[in-house]
Amino acid sequence: MEKRRRIIVDEGWGPALAAAVPISLFVLGLFIYWFAVADRYAIFLYGHNAPGIPLAQPFDAMTRGRYWMAGLVAAGAVMVIYTTVNWVLGRIAARRGRDYRPPAWWRVWVLCALPLAIGIPAITMTLNTPTLPFGLAAACAIATLAGLALALLPGEWAARRPIDLIWLALDGLGLMPILLLLRSVELPGRGVSVSMPLAILFAFGGLLAGIAWLGVMSGLRVWQRRPTPTAGELLAAGLCLSYLLMPLVHHLLATPPGWRYISTASNFFAFNPLLQLAVFAVAAGTAVAVTRLRARYLPS
Repeated sequence: MEKRRRIIVDEGWGPALAAAVPISLFVLGLFIYWFAVADRYAIFLYGHNAPGIPLAQPFDAMTRGRYWMAGLVAAGAVMVIYTTVNWVLGRIAARRGRDYRPPAWWRVWVLCALPLAIGIPAITMTLNTPTLPFGLAAACAIATLAGLALALLPGEWAARRPIDLIWLALDGLGLMPILLLLRSVELPGRGVSVSMPLAILFAFGGLLAGIAWLGVMSGLRVWQRRPTPTAGELLAAGLCLSYLLMPLVHHLLATPPGWRYISTASNFFAFNPLLQLAVFAVAAGTAVAVTRLRARYLPS
């Protein structure tokens, strides 16, 4: 009798295709708008002039970062919409006594990969002026696909474990200061008007603040007897919040009306690739340390 009441969505390729088609069309539509329809001077801030910074050009270092950051903004939008849709479908199914399971995230990603890997370079290399060279077009596609892999992860949690997803998102807030502020140590050497002592304060203050927040969340989990996520789930939450949600929030809410521009990469990532890898390593190490400590007191 229970089996008759429970309807589980098939995890095969059919449901994944039904999700991948609108996601791919949505992302390609955003790229068509940003690169072919909208005012490039507004979206990518061509000609932007700031104190101490040369007039922005279509292919200077700062503007090049805006192009591939568009992929993370698009992935952030997918994350918000896809998570919300799965939450709604999960709640509807629960009210009807049914069991809704979204298609496996990796199947959806695989089906999105080919059209986006072809479509994004085709759009950015052929439409409007200036067109992007292959290297920048490929960077846009890679950033989009990397962001999309993260963006699809919360979907199943939203449908089947919404309360756990809220707890995980709150945990992820603890990694944000590490991921976004630890890179501050390089800013004085890049001509940014920040003294080295202040940069160190930002970097290590962010590290301590993140650890303190994770400590608070650990105490709350012990108090409420909430199971602890794995280190990978905790790290993924921090990455989603820092590199998908925040660029989207910046694009939609932190830009003036009529100038909804894409943020430059240097607002979120280190200039030095080795420093950025170190930031990822510290965030990953923190996630591992926290989850191991929690494992002593919390159920898995």
